[in-house]
Amino acid sequence: MRGFRTRALREGIRGSTFDGAFAGIALDQSILQRESRQPEFSRPIWAYLDSAVSASRLRNGRAMLREHRSVLDEIEARYGVEREIVVAVWGMESAYGALRGRTRLIPSLTTLAISSRRSDFYEQQLIGALRILQAGDVSASGLVGSWAGAMGHTQFIPTSYLEYAVDFRGDGHRDIWSDDPTDSLASTAAYLSRHGWTRGQPWGVEVVVPSGLNPRLAGTTRGVRAWVRLGIQPQRGRELPRSGEARLMFPAGAHGPAFLAFQNFRVIKRYNNADAYAIGVGHLADRLRGADDFVASWPRGDRPLSRSEREELQRVLRRAGHYSGTIDGRVGSGTLSAVREWQAANGLPPDGYVSLALIERMRR
Repeated sequence: MRGFRTRALREGIRGSTFDGAFAGIALDQSILQRESRQPEFSRPIWAYLDSAVSASRLRNGRAMLREHRSVLDEIEARYGVEREIVVAVWGMESAYGALRGRTRLIPSLTTLAISSRRSDFYEQQLIGALRILQAGDVSASGLVGSWAGAMGHTQFIPTSYLEYAVDFRGDGHRDIWSDDPTDSLASTAAYLSRHGWTRGQPWGVEVVVPSGLNPRLAGTTRGVRAWVRLGIQPQRGRELPRSGEARLMFPAGAHGPAFLAFQNFRVIKRYNNADAYAIGVGHLADRLRGADDFVASWPRGDRPLSRSEREELQRVLRRAGHYSGTIDGRVGSGTLSAVREWQAANGLPPDGYVSLALIERMRR
């Protein structure tokens, strides 16, 4: 701890701030257990979306739009981010403030900075938390959030708070912890705006893909007009913008819904770098705006692969010369790229969809 104190003071933390924050704290080993706990099965996207856009989340989101209409008017006018997107992030991150987290951040981040496999990241967050205390935005007892350090209604980590949180009413505090969500909602809009949000552009549009389309175009990006020339059309009830670059996506493979995802999709992913999260936020916002559910059906009969099956998948890909990464069962961009290569080499649509059917085909 002495070495960390020296580093913190070098980063501009006053000794009195440091000593006050760490007075009497103890490490919390249960935090490490929560970090290391890995589910055996990953969650399929349709199950994720069932929760993200549940009837209760829609009902509560519509109530929040009505209750906070005035401040959302101001936020939308100032930052150019549609209110439904801001409220959708709020709903996804904390169930509209109901699940903000009550874990004290200094003990939890200290535990993670000392013992986590991502200790450097958590030390940065811990220094960020000390800077927040030093600025006087919140007291040490009020500096609470999730076990991993996300804070407030829309779950900012300390470094993001310092960079993007705003004092919307000009009262001298960027208060994302109180029951009043104003600063949190404004901070979320400011964050999305700073990362390039384009007002009036969709996050994505569900589309119909012609049967003759080259399957290798999955995952590629081109202009809307180019996609239309290739025969892609919006699903019924949808509308494509006249311009903009978009990526063709098959989140559940060629037999599930297809989307053209635009720049705003990438902006949402700056909040959480997962396609499922960005689809969830975008779709929740659309539904709050009055849109219908997706037209195409999800392949609900599929089940996710177990960790041992995902490791088997990676070994097959390695033997075939498509994968050179670690055999760890984590399906990241490298594994997905290798899956697409294997599918193309074996006469399958290279949609990158990892399923039981795929691993069974590989076993033949």
